[in-house]
Amino acid sequence: MSSRFVVVLASAAPAQAPPGTDAGQYRLALLEDVYEVAAGLDLVTAALAAPAAFLAEAESITWPGTPLIEATTPLETFTALTALGATEAVILAPDAPDLPALLIGKLFRALGSAPAGVCPEASGNGLVALAAQFPLPAWLSETLADVTLDTPDALARLRAAAPFPGQVQKAPQWHRLRTRADISLLDPGLEGWDNTRALLS
Repeated sequence: MSSRFVVVLASAAPAQAPPGTDAGQYRLALLEDVYEVAAGLDLVTAALAAPAAFLAEAESITWPGTPLIEATTPLETFTALTALGATEAVILAPDAPDLPALLIGKLFRALGSAPAGVCPEASGNGLVALAAQFPLPAWLSETLADVTLDTPDALARLRAAAPFPGQVQKAPQWHRLRTRADISLLDPGLEGWDNTRALLS
């Protein structure tokens, strides 16, 4: 098992599915596509984190042997990863099915010069991904007690908490599918997001 982890942090909340699409199936399709991005990476361990009530359902979309973590926040996820021997990790939002693997690579590269990195959400509302080195610095642990991927000003709060400039590196932004209108952000010509594509078609 690699000491580098890429973890999809699932949510038990129903997704805002397009009209005529089952919300539960849509949520799982988004989650599976993000997981497949993580599972397709070399030299990392793909894992899945989810609330207890959703863990079994989320497990149904993973490959055998995938580490499963009971967690609802990035801090809980990072804490569990420490016990698994992680040295670096990237946590992904569960609703970015077309996320390019290149962005995850940029976050790992950012950890070469900083203890944390983020991929901001394109509209400025929260994060698509959060990366960190282990052990977590105290300022990062303390901030993550109140900051999640859905915190609108997550990047600003993380940077304000860092003791020195440059300790929270920023990768290019990407989008999340959190509202029905966000479906328009998907590019039919872009490879990937096969499960979401099949469900919507």
